[in-house]
Amino acid sequence: MKFSGQTLFDNTSVEITIADDRVQSLREVTTADSEIWIAPAPIDIQVNGFAGFDLNVATVTSEDVCAMVRALWRVGTGFLCPTVVTASFEGISNSLRAIVEACKADALVAHSVLGIHLEGPYISPEDGPRGAHPLEHVRDPDWDEFQQWQDIAEGKIAIVTLAPEKKGAIQFIEKLVASGIVVALGHTNASADDIQAAIDAGAKLSTHLGNGAHALIRRHPNYIWEQLGADELWASLIVDGHHLPPSVAKSMIRAKTLDRCLLVSDAVALAGMKPGIYQFAGKSVELTEARCVRLVGTEYLAGSAIELARGIENSVRFAGISLKEAVSLATLKPMHLLDAKPQVESETNLILFEWDAAQYEINLIATIVGSELVYHTEALQ
Repeated sequence: MKFSGQTLFDNTSVEITIADDRVQSLREVTTADSEIWIAPAPIDIQVNGFAGFDLNVATVTSEDVCAMVRALWRVGTGFLCPTVVTASFEGISNSLRAIVEACKADALVAHSVLGIHLEGPYISPEDGPRGAHPLEHVRDPDWDEFQQWQDIAEGKIAIVTLAPEKKGAIQFIEKLVASGIVVALGHTNASADDIQAAIDAGAKLSTHLGNGAHALIRRHPNYIWEQLGADELWASLIVDGHHLPPSVAKSMIRAKTLDRCLLVSDAVALAGMKPGIYQFAGKSVELTEARCVRLVGTEYLAGSAIELARGIENSVRFAGISLKEAVSLATLKPMHLLDAKPQVESETNLILFEWDAAQYEINLIATIVGSELVYHTEALQ
């Protein structure tokens, strides 16, 4: 099987030869299919679940993790940070074990997992900032507890999202940074001084900036403005049209600049499911026809129901940036944040797609992960 297209970032004509579902060659050619774009496989650093598979339930297995990763390949996400959220010590331990065992069982899944994102439990207990995280398991940072989790994860925890106002958080951040872990601020009710202290301690990222927040906050100062204005902090953004209105997404991308933004899905197990009422993180949540996930009876969001490709499309639509710029926010930027270039570039990891500029739609043709063709449309046959 051979197919060709234009590379998105340098507009080079490339032909890819596939045999036995593996890349046999990738070479420059003089002409190629002008309708097909070739780009690096997107990286999603915040995935709680997908296609019915939930990383944060007591029954999660390594098989579930593998199935979730493979489902993500089918929508174009090549790499990810499986995200474990606030729970009991054993609940978090169980999720970590499932991810580690999945990586041991499937080398290609291991290739796709760039690290684990621990979101909580060291977050604000307040309604709004806490989001859908269970209040009974919210607690102060505990270095001994975290080290036990990192041992269970066999060193795979790469990102920790926490609230810097928690007791002992600044010293905890310093230890995380010294261990090579990316510290993200999120689900927080922090003051300006708390945020600056976290930055001074080495915090590098704001998790889904503008979300995990009160429905009503002081005009200024507040914890959103303080993070938005901090040049030291990158910002991950959920650009699904629900978490951030289009005008807010546009403003945040412009304020942070393309150098300090990246896209995440924050997908939960409901992503890819039919609309209805479900249980998530011990709460009743509703998946609407518009693919919005809310805590039943409230205006609070409980994760998203999109894949990363939709965030790329919406970034072009909402922020007026180019397709190349939007794809960069889901590929080059997260790779740089995680210092994951060796793993990402060790083998061929690409997506091939057509771009409908009128409809702002990515029509995925193929996903290549670890030099393997892991998804392709029937038309590619």
